[in-house]
Amino acid sequence: MAQSRVTDFFACRRPGSAAPRVKEACRTPSPSGPLPALAPGSGRKRPRPPAAPEGDHPAPPARRRLRLHEDSRPSSPAAPSGRSLARKVKKSAAPAPAGQVPLLAAPQDKVPSEDSVSELQACLQRARELGARVQALKSRAQPGAEEPSPPEAQCPAQQPCSKKVPAYQRFHALALPGPPGLVLPYKYQVLAEMFRSMDTIVGMLHNRSETVTFAKVKQGVQDMMRRRFEEYNLGQIKTVYPMSYSFRQERNIPTFKDSVKRSDYQLTIEPLLDREAAGTTPQLTASRMLQRRQVFSQNLVDRVKEHHKAFLASLHPPMAVPEDQLTRWHPRFNVDNVPDIEPAELPQPPTTKKLTTAQEVLARARSLMSPRMEKALSHAAVCAAEASSPGSPSLALPASPASPPTVPPSALKGVPHALLERIRAKEVQKQLAQMTRRPELELKLQRLERLPELARVLRGVFVAERKPALTMEVACARMVGSCRATLSLGEMERHLLLLAELLPDWLSLHRIRTDTYLKLDKTADLASITARLARQARAEEAQ
Repeated sequence: MAQSRVTDFFACRRPGSAAPRVKEACRTPSPSGPLPALAPGSGRKRPRPPAAPEGDHPAPPARRRLRLHEDSRPSSPAAPSGRSLARKVKKSAAPAPAGQVPLLAAPQDKVPSEDSVSELQACLQRARELGARVQALKSRAQPGAEEPSPPEAQCPAQQPCSKKVPAYQRFHALALPGPPGLVLPYKYQVLAEMFRSMDTIVGMLHNRSETVTFAKVKQGVQDMMRRRFEEYNLGQIKTVYPMSYSFRQERNIPTFKDSVKRSDYQLTIEPLLDREAAGTTPQLTASRMLQRRQVFSQNLVDRVKEHHKAFLASLHPPMAVPEDQLTRWHPRFNVDNVPDIEPAELPQPPTTKKLTTAQEVLARARSLMSPRMEKALSHAAVCAAEASSPGSPSLALPASPASPPTVPPSALKGVPHALLERIRAKEVQKQLAQMTRRPELELKLQRLERLPELARVLRGVFVAERKPALTMEVACARMVGSCRATLSLGEMERHLLLLAELLPDWLSLHRIRTDTYLKLDKTADLASITARLARQARAEEAQ
């Protein structure tokens, strides 16, 4: 079989060339028989077959005729295609001449059979049974659930209405840098910052003899803190420090605003300051502002101490710590869960008396109305008095559930009660010592905890240097680069001095002229050295 070349394609398509070789199987069959062969040099268009004289309708176009011939293949004579069926329906829908019956009736809507309806009902029943079984398993898995509750009753409980406080507020006390102490809750620190900003604004306005109104202070504090400042916060400041300001409702104060009239009442603020000897108006200076700020912070700390004292009294066994010796809160006392400060009442503008009942209107304008109107108002007053006379039964408030008694956990079953009491007493003693510990002792304990690691690093430095003695500067520089904790050169020197004080037989200091040399006993057992340091830290912590 000869292989065709690429140039044969162009020769077949040129006019006047030889007739192309076309396979008979690729030609589309025609209902009128095979098409005549194309003459050489003729165009590519196929001649249209003559229209059938017996057809009532005009023949379709050539492109649609090809699709119809494909649909009317003898392979599926019994199943007509969707296009031919639609054409038949269109022919049957055409108006038939008189005396003839249409060949095909219009298709009717599909009606579901009884078998499909029964199957759907069976599936729905099965889904309901599975849902009931899942609910039963969920209720059985819940601890303390005696009977399954319907899902409608469980939905409200799963969606709490209370707004969750962000984590940076709930754990603010734990994220503060520096040694732990009597830290304030986040909301109390925000209130202290509001007082500082308010004192700054009030001081500027008061020192230039300007009337201080709440509208001016509110705008200034909000610009400084980028927070909302309302009368609620002003009431909290008055509760914490009642002798800081005096509040009054005054009018006829120029505001230079169209929204506030001159005759309206405004809340004015005046700082309470000690009178000077010369009788002049005292100024709110920087020293006085600092003193007032310290008093406000101390009042906030005193409020937290009251809640801390109530928490210690609720422990088992209860604890009592003197307030002057308290240096840090109890480990289990959640500082950020302290309740908000209740705002104090501020002066309100005087309200004009308004007539609300018909009897008041009648008593006020009895002489200005006609007898008929007076009779109508009297009747309305009597009706209102009769409607309010029968007392409505008061609804009994539900009793609050009693707190369950403290039951020891199952893990402590079988442990003697005396042993539990000794453990609790020892824990209380440890917490009491932790809450009353001085800041310098707390710093010393932190250094003692680092000493075992520093001892191992120091011995490694001496072994690496291969010298019997090292200067303090060289040893501190090597240890700062090798120690896991981030310490400065001064802090490292204090740790080495403390290490030499506790273990003089292992690490000794030698001062020669202006330098201090360290000498280490490399033959000593490092495990015994770290054990001695750990015992010393426990002894200091127990004091």
